[in-house]
Amino acid sequence: MGLIYGTVQLSNPSNPELQGLEVRALADSGAVHLCIPEHIAIQLQLRELEQREVILADGHRRTVPYMGPIEVSFANRRCFTGAMVLGNEVLLGAIPMEDMDLVLRPQLQSITVNPESPNIPLSLAK
Repeated sequence: MGLIYGTVQLSNPSNPELQGLEVRALADSGAVHLCIPEHIAIQLQLRELEQREVILADGHRRTVPYMGPIEVSFANRRCFTGAMVLGNEVLLGAIPMEDMDLVLRPQLQSITVNPESPNIPLSLAK
């Protein structure tokens, strides 16, 4: 199975006059959060909310800025979240994917809205 990328729109809901960014994001259901490179945090004029400690894939721990708020849009879906400033590409983790009710289609190497709820996102509240 290869890597799965999708195009998402990132924007700063605290500054609606600022134009959002369309970016290519690596979808990783094994990751939890949205991670963005520093240059995107600067372009969106995000504010640092706190520092967070993360455990990287190699097991090392690192403290990184947690910025926000940030709006993530894909197709007819959107969510509001924070983002860890880490790495050199956008990483779309499980929290924003679940919030927008997106599914991964490994056979097509794509992200799509959940076909069982194509018009509005479905969430579990139990």
